[in-house]
Amino acid sequence: MNINPSERLSYKLMTEQDAPLLFELDQDVKVMRYINGGKKSTMDDIKHRFIPRLNSFSNHQQGWGLWQVNVTQTNQFIGWILVRPMSFFSDSPELDNLELGWRFKQDSWGQGYATEAAVTVKQALIQSGFTGKFSAIADPDNVGSINIMIKIGMQFIEKTLHKDPLGDSVVVYYQCIR
Repeated sequence: MNINPSERLSYKLMTEQDAPLLFELDQDVKVMRYINGGKKSTMDDIKHRFIPRLNSFSNHQQGWGLWQVNVTQTNQFIGWILVRPMSFFSDSPELDNLELGWRFKQDSWGQGYATEAAVTVKQALIQSGFTGKFSAIADPDNVGSINIMIKIGMQFIEKTLHKDPLGDSVVVYYQCIR
C-alpha cells in the first residue's frame, strides 16, 4: 500500500533507519505526557524496545507500520501515524480492526496536521481494499487526540484497561465501522 501526499503532507513507511527521528520526537516531555507521563525516551529505548516492536507489526503490503509524516513544502519531519491491528500484542490480534494512532512534534500542534494525516491514511487503507473497522485509544485526559478521533468519524465505545507488554493503562476507546 502507498499513501499519496495530502494537501500539505507527505508520508513514508518508517524503518529502523528512522531511529534518530523517533528519538527526536520523544525528547519533548509534552509530547510524551500522555504516553508515559512525560518521560523522554533514550536511544537505547528506541533501539531495543521501540524498533523491535515496529518491526514486529510492520507490513508494507497491508499498510501496517508507522508512517512518517513530513510537511511537503519543507520536507520537515513532524511526526508519525500508526497503523496496525488492534490488540496486536495479544494472543488474538484483530485483523479486521485497525488501530490508528499518532504522535506529532509540539510545534506542529493546532495546525490540523494530525487530523489531515489520519484522514489520509484511513482513506488510503479503504482504497487499498480494507473493509473492517478503525479504532483508536488515548489517555482519557488527552483531549487533543480525542478530538482527532471524533473529527475522523470515530465514536466513543468505552473506557477500558488497555493491556500491553510494556505496561497496562486505562484508556478511552473510539471506533468507526466502514
